[in-house]
Amino acid sequence: MLTPAEELGLSGLRLASRVRKAFYKIPEARLLELMAQIREEAFRRHLIYLRDGELDTIRVLPCPITVLPDQLAYIHFVSLTISSALKRLPELYMQDFGVREALRLSPGEEEWLWQCWGPSQRENNPVFGRLDAMVDFISPMWKDSLRFVEPNMSGIGGLHLVPTCERIVHDVVLPVLEEVDPELRLSLGQDVRELLMQDVLEHLEAVGRPAQHVCFVEPKYAGYGPDEQEELAQYFHAKYGLRITHADPAELTLSKGEVCYGGEPIDLVYRDYSVLDLLEIEREGKDVEPMRTMFRQNRIISSITAELDQKSCWEVLTDPQFTLKYFNPDERQVFRRHILWTRILSDRRVSLPDSQPGDLLPYVRREQESLVLKPNRAYGGDGVVIGPSISAAEWESAIEKALADRERWVVQKLASIPVSEFPVLDEEGKLHVEPFYAVMGFAATKYGLAILGRASQKQVVNVAQRGGMCAVMTGHAGGK
Repeated sequence: MLTPAEELGLSGLRLASRVRKAFYKIPEARLLELMAQIREEAFRRHLIYLRDGELDTIRVLPCPITVLPDQLAYIHFVSLTISSALKRLPELYMQDFGVREALRLSPGEEEWLWQCWGPSQRENNPVFGRLDAMVDFISPMWKDSLRFVEPNMSGIGGLHLVPTCERIVHDVVLPVLEEVDPELRLSLGQDVRELLMQDVLEHLEAVGRPAQHVCFVEPKYAGYGPDEQEELAQYFHAKYGLRITHADPAELTLSKGEVCYGGEPIDLVYRDYSVLDLLEIEREGKDVEPMRTMFRQNRIISSITAELDQKSCWEVLTDPQFTLKYFNPDERQVFRRHILWTRILSDRRVSLPDSQPGDLLPYVRREQESLVLKPNRAYGGDGVVIGPSISAAEWESAIEKALADRERWVVQKLASIPVSEFPVLDEEGKLHVEPFYAVMGFAATKYGLAILGRASQKQVVNVAQRGGMCAVMTGHAGGK
């Protein structure tokens, strides 16, 4: 007899099968037209990634991935549980030397953490992040397939890209699907911009500031990454009447106790800048005191908590020496079921995936086929080494290289990455179907859950690595 979760997974399979059946009934000539229209819309709606200052239009895959409302509800619950635990890390860091070693900060970062964490942050700790995960929505064992890979607690990319991608597929593809299957109804997911703005307005009220001027602080002149700040500024101004600016940290000033940009006081900062970045530009002679002031006054999203954003956060949430002390049984159950076993790579004894103590390095060498190595604080898929994809000699070399690196690495259990098929054009313009790995990013607040869908033909799935985006839409097993 199937469990309710298994029944739900099979319902998800039926929905996805129905969508794909309708999709592949679209005549090839019409499908080619749709794909061309999607590319045109992606460019027109500024679905852009900057690479060395050059504009690169992000690929949007044409067939939506589907999720059921009950699946969304469960993932929302799990994501909120994990996010709540991450918000507690500053307190744990300050009181537990073991946590401090797992989440080791440089002296400069630690100084900022001590200076900028206080009663206001304990009472109202604004962290707007994204949790990257694998999940197979169409498997009977879909709950067990939900595995969180890493946290991203600040400056998450995709605030413009995600809703724009979903809207393109909604506007271009869905009308054609509904022509083929008139009973099919899919709906857009929650808009990540709205979730952010609800957090912004709520936090402004909590700290007693007016909702007038929000500044996006970013590497403004870097020439790389998602190019979405101007689009976001226009959206938020049009919908909420807010003055939205974007600035480099060095462009902020202090005047009569107020942090200003362009001579105008700022009420709140949304940042895509780490303290490490700020320390670097401070060494170049630039003034970062305005950012430090905003951190101290608790007027930055994400708060100073996000300086503990490392892959080794998962060690704190999966090692019994920490979880038994700091988290309740319900939280521990979520962590055990859904967070990938992760440890800082070093020569030591640890709690292994079977919860038994053991020597880490012999385990890592022995279990190559089930493990992955990652730089602890890198992002964008940089440097990831997947055990089963290389030879034993290459694995041993990667271990030695990681151990010798001044920057720490983690070893993590390898999760199964779901595969979906999408139509693609070859160099001759011919259409054929190819498999893509699909990875999700979940942005969860108490107001809802937004999903970033990414797909790639490489196992390291990231837009920075030239992966594409896929729209995740909500539907019902029966269609309507």
